[in-house]
Amino acid sequence: MSKEIKEIDLLIVGGGPAGLTAAMYASRAKLNMVMVEDALVGGQVRNSYTIENYPGFKTIEGGALADIMADQAKELGAVIDDSDSLISVKLSDEEKLIETEKYIYKPKALIISTGATPRKLPIPGEEKFSGRGVHYCAVCDGAVYEGSVLGVVGGGNSALEEALFLTRFASKVIMIRRYDYFKGEKSTLEEVLKNPKIEVMYNWDLEDVDGDKFVDKAKIKNTLNGEVKEIQLDAVFGYIGTEPKTQLFKESIKLTDSGYIPTDENMQTNVKGVYAAGDVREKQFRQITTAVSDGTIAALSAEKFIVDLAKNKR
Repeated sequence: MSKEIKEIDLLIVGGGPAGLTAAMYASRAKLNMVMVEDALVGGQVRNSYTIENYPGFKTIEGGALADIMADQAKELGAVIDDSDSLISVKLSDEEKLIETEKYIYKPKALIISTGATPRKLPIPGEEKFSGRGVHYCAVCDGAVYEGSVLGVVGGGNSALEEALFLTRFASKVIMIRRYDYFKGEKSTLEEVLKNPKIEVMYNWDLEDVDGDKFVDKAKIKNTLNGEVKEIQLDAVFGYIGTEPKTQLFKESIKLTDSGYIPTDENMQTNVKGVYAAGDVREKQFRQITTAVSDGTIAALSAEKFIVDLAKNKR
């Protein structure tokens, strides 16, 4: 049985802050639009227990903020399909053809806001112990480690924030940091350093984890003198960056060597009518606020592109 073909103004792929913001603007512009998402709407925001740097909220849980944004988009008329995933993509200046599990979409314009996923820890035991002591989401998995000793690997805001969150459950949190500094916000770092449950191990790198069925120890290496030793850990949480979800787009649009999508200031890719927004885009800073900005610009640019198309056909 052949799939239904949907010819629409705008298709948004990905339901994080960038995609949801784009959906809001597209709906306000009365575009015939659909946003598809193969997981929970909200993206990585849902994995943040507390957000304290989003304007208008002194502090809010990530899941609550995601729900507010999704509800607002729907109330404005956005059509959101949060149970559909992409199969194939063919993009050109003249035509956009996107096949999902349910439909074949032929939009006039496309916004790619598929985001990024956590980069896996580069250790031999990653696959063996994935979900059994190797994790990437403290909000998702931290609660099962009540009273345990947990490790956090990373040096940015995510690592610092999740280490603080894990102190709600762990008896101790050990931050394994390969350098002698962190790249996160000073206020968050200060909070980490004064927390009695957190120990910071500067100039140490995670070499591997081990155990029977679950992780019970980690091997670490000193980055200054090469010393290797084992420490007792019940789990490690990795925050060493992200990888963009762009695999399906690599044959149709230009990507960087790291797989991110380069755009101009209007979020335009190298294909006319195709825009990128949020963490999937090549840029220096990846924050909720920058994702929202990207989504706004992408939607407004797409609207202008669609309007110009209509004018040129007259």
